[in-house]
Amino acid sequence: MDNMKSWYQSKTVWGALIAVLAPLLHVVGLNLPTGIEEELAEGLVTVAGGVGGLVALYGRLSANSIIR
Repeated sequence: MDNMKSWYQSKTVWGALIAVLAPLLHVVGLNLPTGIEEELAEGLVTVAGGVGGLVALYGRLSANSIIR
């Protein structure tokens, strides 16, 4: 595996989180429709990537040091 990516860009990580959260949501009375897990994971990867980009941009713009 030469390609590196952040944890939040991994569909496997988001799928695992959804797999853990789905039963917990069921306990409180919320049910995910069947088959939505993959779509939800893809959407979360997209959102997390966008948020990660915004955080990186904010960090660079608010930094006090010069990049060499």
